[in-house]
Amino acid sequence: MKFLRLGFLLGILTMLASCGQNDAQTAESDKSPKIALILGFGGVDDRSFNQAGWEGLETWGKEKKLKEQENYIYIETNDPKDNSTNVTQAIDNDYNTIISLSYLQADAIKEAAVANPDLDFALVDGEIEDQDNVVSATFKDQESAYLAGIAAAYTTKTGRVGFIGGMEGPVIQRFEVGFEEGVKDGAKVLGKKVTVDSRYANSYDAPDLGKANASSMYEEGADIIYQAAGSTGSGVFQEARARNEQAGNEKVWVIGVDRDQENEGEYETSEGEMDNFTLTSTIKNVGAAVSEIAEAKYNQEFPGGDHLVFGIKEDGVDLTQGQLSENALKAVNEAKQKIIEGTLVVPEK
Repeated sequence: MKFLRLGFLLGILTMLASCGQNDAQTAESDKSPKIALILGFGGVDDRSFNQAGWEGLETWGKEKKLKEQENYIYIETNDPKDNSTNVTQAIDNDYNTIISLSYLQADAIKEAAVANPDLDFALVDGEIEDQDNVVSATFKDQESAYLAGIAAAYTTKTGRVGFIGGMEGPVIQRFEVGFEEGVKDGAKVLGKKVTVDSRYANSYDAPDLGKANASSMYEEGADIIYQAAGSTGSGVFQEARARNEQAGNEKVWVIGVDRDQENEGEYETSEGEMDNFTLTSTIKNVGAAVSEIAEAKYNQEFPGGDHLVFGIKEDGVDLTQGQLSENALKAVNEAKQKIIEGTLVVPEK
């Protein structure tokens, strides 16, 4: 009887220990980050905003030794109706953190956040107010665009530069206004007249429209185009390359956006020499914002309800040196310092 009782007690203790271990494993599993990054239009390899965001999450995931497709994934957006269905897809596949890379998905994110208060959401490049399980992250794009405008004013030989935006809205408006202000102030210092031709392709994933708009601008005398248009901007690079490769043409420039697009400007001249027409690029540290949000979730410190703002002072935006002349680079650095000190405030509207 003693042996029977001892065996029964040991069995109970083993069962309890097993249950406790399973509960601990379940609790640990519940804490594991499962992050879905929902891209904006243009695909993951747009060489711009989407790619920068995914590279940030991918690098973070590898550093944490997490598994792609299990702990973190990206979901592409190819159609406006995908804004809602992609969020639903992520939730249905048990992802507990959904990060959107498009302000166009704000309504879908807010609706899902209200319906799923136990999940965490983030909107990068847009703002959702008064929602405790949503963190918003925006960038002072007007600051880096202003520096690009200074660079354009100091570089243009024709006195005419262009801006091509993807779709009209508050985000791209910041690029447009900042660029125009920079061109205006740069031209004023130099004592010359520089005009800005601003247009919208009304798409983030139409390289043909980017190419057509760029062709028109270059034909009308612009020698520098700043594009903030996702993969539509690749068409601007295509047009500039075609013109620069032709003998006898005056060199035209492109200003990159969101990540360093210097490689996009490499070409071979008609004389067989290698050259580059990416004047400079405005940098948006999208990857850092995404990885910061992921890290907060990983540490169970998700900043729900907060609005994170990244400007030049916060290393959120910047301008590359690119092919800038010494005078242009000096003017850019002086303007950058004024922005950091707060003596220069660049408007966004």
